[in-house]
Amino acid sequence: MSKDKPSENNEETLGRRELLKLGGIGLGTGLMGNAFGQQGHRATAQQQVSQWPSAFDPLETHPPYPPRDRPKPGEKIHVHDIEVTIEVHEIVPGVQTHMFMFNKSYPGPEIRVKEGDWVQINLKNSSPEFHTIHWHGIMVPMEMDGVPLGTQWPVGPNQEFRYLWKAQPAGTHFYHCHVMTTLHQQAGLVGSLIVEPKEPDIVQKTFPYKREYTMILSELDTNFVRNMMSEMVEMGVQMERMNHSAKMMREMNGKMMGWFKSKEEFVKAVKNGYIPPYLAARTGTAMPITPNYFMINGKSYPMTDPLMIRRDENIRVRLIAGGFMPHFIHLHGHDFWHVCQDGSPLAAPVRMNTIPIYPGTTSDIVIQGTNPGFWHFHDHSDLCTTNNGQHPGGMMTMLMYEDAREAGIKWEEVIAISS
Repeated sequence: MSKDKPSENNEETLGRRELLKLGGIGLGTGLMGNAFGQQGHRATAQQQVSQWPSAFDPLETHPPYPPRDRPKPGEKIHVHDIEVTIEVHEIVPGVQTHMFMFNKSYPGPEIRVKEGDWVQINLKNSSPEFHTIHWHGIMVPMEMDGVPLGTQWPVGPNQEFRYLWKAQPAGTHFYHCHVMTTLHQQAGLVGSLIVEPKEPDIVQKTFPYKREYTMILSELDTNFVRNMMSEMVEMGVQMERMNHSAKMMREMNGKMMGWFKSKEEFVKAVKNGYIPPYLAARTGTAMPITPNYFMINGKSYPMTDPLMIRRDENIRVRLIAGGFMPHFIHLHGHDFWHVCQDGSPLAAPVRMNTIPIYPGTTSDIVIQGTNPGFWHFHDHSDLCTTNNGQHPGGMMTMLMYEDAREAGIKWEEVIAISS
């Protein structure tokens, strides 16, 4: 059977991807110091806990505001328009790839609001693929959580969806597409979301600072993304054809898309001959995703932006793990203070010089200008400081003192792309 010419009885073997290759699908959008274990331990049911190592409030994880509230007359709503398109992105000179983007930017535009403010995001999908936005770390009402087929239908090509939620809790968070995240998040659909505290910021109070930086850490398998994005473009053409085919629209059902009403229905379908897309009989031998570029805010060294500092200055750095690999960020010549984790202030700042950043987490650190010079700031996992296997590159930048020369430091910048 030709991939492009399905029979009328092929729903048992057609999956979403194959279906999309055949034609388009038009879907509506109407469906549907917080302690984090620095010193702590988990007690089992058999252990008797006499007391916690430090005072804590068991209600501390409650949302500050009822998530299901609605805006009241007179309350201000911050409105942001976000459009998803396909654009060409340059990681380093000579390496360009097609990627999804929020507002033609990788990472997407930073959203910064005050805790307790209302936020409305108007998502417009101008790409040939489905998308949603998940507000990672934000205590939203369930319908605004952006999980496709879990809390909403995915937003189809040329469709729009409106998100509305109250910004809570304060801290460093991020947002990303929750559709097929292995591709969509890797291929650019991620951005930072900063909720500033309503009350005085304990980090600002303890370490007064005027400058701060946000670094989204991510990885990219250019071969995987290139192949998948090519399929997406092809699908877009076919989707348009299907939108004009009543016959094909009638044939479409949830099973073709890989969607089932229940676990029992899925199991029954498999027993009756449905072939899931994860079986080699349908998709062939799986090709592992192998990242070959490692990025800070969408760029690899030497195209990453440096962190600027002056003697006796504090700077705050918000580290966001926007990819799928752990990273171990190390600063030369300094110790720094780990002050927040996943948005919440720690029970006490922790002194470090290498901090692990795991997928889905955020960590805030404060660097103090104590040692003038020009210092490497990079992932200490050596694989992640390469560009397509060549060192130096990848997830690396510099901490640069603007007044280093005034302090007697003599140094001329050299951009090395081969060691």
